[in-house]
Amino acid sequence: MRVRMRYQGRVQGVGFRMTALSIATRHAVSGWVRNEADGSVLLQVEGGSAEVEGYLSDLAASMGRNIVQATRTDLGSWEIDEAGLGGFEIRH
Repeated sequence: MRVRMRYQGRVQGVGFRMTALSIATRHAVSGWVRNEADGSVLLQVEGGSAEVEGYLSDLAASMGRNIVQATRTDLGSWEIDEAGLGGFEIRH
């Protein structure tokens, strides 16, 4: 399963990306997170369904006070722009 999330609110300059990376180490997921020019944070995560859902739930619980809106896109194979992600990273 692969999911892309766009988080809006007070999500830059508050440790959101580091928190996303830290939580990823506790789940069998891979992916990336990056700040966007519009002030949002974009995240892509992949793994087993239960692991991805658990990861997203833990991230929302940890950073929920900063999130005003979270937009989820479940990515089908025709939307995947990379051949399998390895690890989890902060992108710039």
